[in-house]
Amino acid sequence: MALDDVKLEIAQSAEQSAAAIMAEADAEVSRIMAQADAEIAAMKEKEDKRLAESVERLKRQEISSAELESKKIVLAKKKEILNKAFAETLASLEAAPEKEKTAMYKKMVESAKDVIADPKVYVPADSTATAKGLGVSEVVKTDKIASGIMLENADGTLMVDMQYKTILQTVWDREMKALSDILFG
Repeated sequence: MALDDVKLEIAQSAEQSAAAIMAEADAEVSRIMAQADAEIAAMKEKEDKRLAESVERLKRQEISSAELESKKIVLAKKKEILNKAFAETLASLEAAPEKEKTAMYKKMVESAKDVIADPKVYVPADSTATAKGLGVSEVVKTDKIASGIMLENADGTLMVDMQYKTILQTVWDREMKALSDILFG
């Protein structure tokens, strides 16, 4: 029987050793699985964060792009309104009655006397202005001027452009900011 006892003891010892090895292997498998799960969770969290940041960045870019496009449209419309105001103002000046135009021409000549004392004046071809009426040496009618006048000294070396379009453009350019603030706030 002693042999049976030794066999039994060896079998029990082998079973215990196998159970301990199996428990150790199960523990190692559990540890590796837990570590793998933790690494996968960390990677997933990192990727989710990167994805959220990418989505947010794209959203900001789209919003910025839409805002820029909106500003472009508004600016284009403002420019259209300003151009229309310029054209309407010029048309109003050009459509003034001849008597008013002649009075304005006379004031223009007076204001330029410091630069050109006794000018030759170029007027639009359809103007009724005269040299005597404007107080100048000569009036030359030309189709090169739509409205307003041009003054020239006696030897032709100096000209002063006082066409309505030129004057309006000068004032327009100088006062554009103030005009824009008045029109658009």
